[in-house]
Amino acid sequence: MKFFTAFRKKSPWILHYNAGSCNGCDIEILAALGPKFDLERFGVINTGNPKQSDIFLVTGPVTYRSRERLVELYSQIPEPKVVIAVGSCTATGGVFRGMYNVEDGIDQYIPVDVYVPGCASTPQLIIDAIVKALEILETKSKEIEKPFKLFGAIAMVGNKLSRLNMATRVKHDEI
Repeated sequence: MKFFTAFRKKSPWILHYNAGSCNGCDIEILAALGPKFDLERFGVINTGNPKQSDIFLVTGPVTYRSRERLVELYSQIPEPKVVIAVGSCTATGGVFRGMYNVEDGIDQYIPVDVYVPGCASTPQLIIDAIVKALEILETKSKEIEKPFKLFGAIAMVGNKLSRLNMATRVKHDEI
């Protein structure tokens, strides 16, 4: 396993998820990946597949419609993984805090390792957060980190660990 750890630090793959933001932080993430800041020259790749990701970049407050998908994506990312909350909306709800369709920060649902301040965050802060995430990624183990809410069972299917039921659906009486 140490063999892969050295490569993971040099080429982290990130999964970007918008949990209901205004897209301000999303634009800054794309700017960080674009030609001016060019995170890809350091091996950072924005992937759309959670099963191949090391870092989970989340923007926006958690809405009622996005919370199940957020936990499901988090559960599909293999261990070790790092979660980065980009922007004040992701950390506390920001300007959407207390609205009827918002659950405020993501740390109510999944553990967060790095917070990026700002509304919208700058590409420099996002790059700093990814560097910090790489330091944290080196120290993490393969133990499964469980989400705080919407947590289902982890089952063994044959000789393999199945995460299919790890994220549960919200019951209508909880809304």
